[in-house]
Amino acid sequence: MPTHSERIIAVPLEANAPPVRRQPLWHRVMSHWSVRLGGGVLAMLVCMAIFAPWLGTIDPVAMDPSSGNLLPGTQAEFNNLSGDTFEHFFLMGTDSLGRDTWSRIAYGARISLTVGIAVACLALTGGMLVGIAAGYFRRLDNVIMRIMDSVMAIPGILFAITLMALWRPTLLTVVVAITIPEIPRVARLVRSIVLSIREEAYVEAAISLGTPTVMILCRHILPNAIAPLLVQGTYVCASAILVEAILSFLGVGLPPDIATWGNIMADGRTQFNQFPQTVLFPGIFLALTVLAVNILGDGLRDTLDPKFNKRGG
Repeated sequence: MPTHSERIIAVPLEANAPPVRRQPLWHRVMSHWSVRLGGGVLAMLVCMAIFAPWLGTIDPVAMDPSSGNLLPGTQAEFNNLSGDTFEHFFLMGTDSLGRDTWSRIAYGARISLTVGIAVACLALTGGMLVGIAAGYFRRLDNVIMRIMDSVMAIPGILFAITLMALWRPTLLTVVVAITIPEIPRVARLVRSIVLSIREEAYVEAAISLGTPTVMILCRHILPNAIAPLLVQGTYVCASAILVEAILSFLGVGLPPDIATWGNIMADGRTQFNQFPQTVLFPGIFLALTVLAVNILGDGLRDTLDPKFNKRGG
C-alpha cells in the first residue's frame, strides 16, 4: 500500500512522459483512403497515356473500312491505308471507319490529362496573382473583383465555346479557353484567404516594422494559401477534363481527326443504338478520370484543411 508521499511523487513522473510525436504531413496525406484510391486510379490512367504505344495499340487514326463496327474482343485482319496487313486483337472493337477504339481511348487520355493539368496550373497561377493583388492591396480590390465578377457572370462552357469559335482550334486555344473562366473562381478563394491572414497580428507587426511587401507575401501569405490551392486545383483539373470533352463532343473543340474522348463519343453517337460500345467505353474512362480527381481532391481537403482534420477521419 503506497504512502501519501509516494502517491504525490508518482504524479510528476507520469507528467514527464515523452510527448507523442505528430505524424508528418506527407504520411497523413498518403494514409487517407481517398488520396490512395483517387491517386492510384489517376496514376494508372497517366501510365496508360504515357505507354499507349506499347499497350497493344495501333495508330489511332489508322482506318480499315472493312473492319468497321467490330465487337469488343474480336481478332481480325487489319488493312491500313499504307498497305500493311496484320492480325490485331480489338479489345474494345472498332468504330464505323475501322479505327481501333482502345487505341483512340489510350491516346485520347493524353489530350484529356494534358488539358486538365495545364488548365489547373495556369488557373492557379493566374488566380493566385489576381487574388493576392485584390486581397492585399485595398485600392485594387474593388476594380479587380468587379472584373472577375463580370467574367463569372458568363457560363464557363459558353465562354469557352465563344472563344473556340473565334480562334483556330488547337490544343493551346482549348487550354486558354477553359482557363480564363476558371481564374475568377481561384482568385476569389485566394482573396478571401489573403483578407483573413492580413488581419493577423504577425502580419500587422511585419508591416509596422517596414518588412518589404514581397517578403511578407512569400513568408506569411503564400504558405497559408498553398493547401487550399492544391485542393482547388484538383477540382479545376476535373472540370477542365469534362469541359474539353464537351467541346469536342459539340464539334467546337479539337479537330475530329485528333483522338479525344469527346471526339470518339461524337463519332459514335449516330450509331449508338446498334453499336453502343463506341460511346460507352470513352464515357466510362471520362467518368472514371473525373471521379478519381474529385476523390483525390476530397482526400487532400480532409488532410490539409484544419477544420476537417478535427473530424479525425
